[in-house]
Amino acid sequence: MSPAVTHPRIDLADLTDDQASPVLRTFIDLAAIPSPPRDEGRVSTWCRGYLEGLGLEVREDDAATTIPGGGAGTGNLFARLPGTVPGTPIFLCAHLDTVPLEDDVVPVIEDRDGVLVVTNENEAILGGDNKAAVAVMLELVRELVQSGDAHAGLEIVLTPCEEIGLLGAKAVDVSTLVAEYGYVFDHANDIGKIVVEAPTQVSITATFTGLASHSGIAPEEGRSAIRAAADAIAAMPHGRIDARTTANVGLISGGTAVNIVAEECVLHAEVRGLDHERCAEVTEDVLAAFADAATRHSVDLDVSRRDEYLAYGFKESSRPVAHAARALAAAGYEPSYVPCGGGSDANVFNVAGKPCVNLPNGMRLIHTRDEYVEVRDLTGMLDVARQLVALARD
Repeated sequence: MSPAVTHPRIDLADLTDDQASPVLRTFIDLAAIPSPPRDEGRVSTWCRGYLEGLGLEVREDDAATTIPGGGAGTGNLFARLPGTVPGTPIFLCAHLDTVPLEDDVVPVIEDRDGVLVVTNENEAILGGDNKAAVAVMLELVRELVQSGDAHAGLEIVLTPCEEIGLLGAKAVDVSTLVAEYGYVFDHANDIGKIVVEAPTQVSITATFTGLASHSGIAPEEGRSAIRAAADAIAAMPHGRIDARTTANVGLISGGTAVNIVAEECVLHAEVRGLDHERCAEVTEDVLAAFADAATRHSVDLDVSRRDEYLAYGFKESSRPVAHAARALAAAGYEPSYVPCGGGSDANVFNVAGKPCVNLPNGMRLIHTRDEYVEVRDLTGMLDVARQLVALARD
């Protein structure tokens, strides 16, 4: 087994002023604050304090108590900078929660062959998804307030519980937003890409209930829920169904002992599709496979399905996408247009009638112990955010 690759650590105090930018410092502070879903209170308080320290009024809605399944550590946070010149007001959105933590986050800076990156000293996530975006948005607001630069209006929306179903965004009352359209920075990809399509995701929980019996004495008297579930998985559409649709079984549990024919087995599956109607068709095929297997094995079946979020698509000529392309070009990036296989808060805003485009911010290996973000991508995305605001002026 080859030894793990190590990289030189760089102390923040040893960086030049250009390298140790305010956005880097803000990100390091944010990343160190634990904020798994439903426990975002501390990072919410930090962000509120930062914005109020700039003289902004911060509004919090009631999502902390109304989000299904036990609420959240905070409601959605909203801050608004009224426009100072004519133009198109926009909003920027990021989520405050991360996936669950396996260890503390201790952000460190490493030099990887001349490229400065931030990663976690411990073997756990960094939380760049989505605190890199939060840091960029907070620093953008600071710059606008302290510089007094003219702008057409900016709103910041910070959401909880994104990682467990976009729950914070689903609680947002978009009628309270003045902005005409907005952007989330929540795609783990190269800066320069613009997400023009994102999928519908359907979650399925299927419970097969058979009849228990002793597997050595009277197996013929039992009806195995596990066997029915196994046949259901074998028969359902699985993996990449076509270029735009996928299906997967990610969790399975059942049985009580090795010598008992299993009475119950529970499957957790999903279907995703960039075309909503095609996604619905594949979902029906999955459900049909489950029902057929239950019938053949004479077991009961209880199924629940939930549309987690719905697909959306933009034309390259649409106002939000064209605006993003101009901003990227002005910041020195060549725009390109990509689909995405995952959902984001943008899905929720688009379905609610408030156009919203997802932009990458350079996050790497998110949700893993090797997660990192390059320092130059933090400053690069801040440049893009500046241009989004500047180019919104008439």
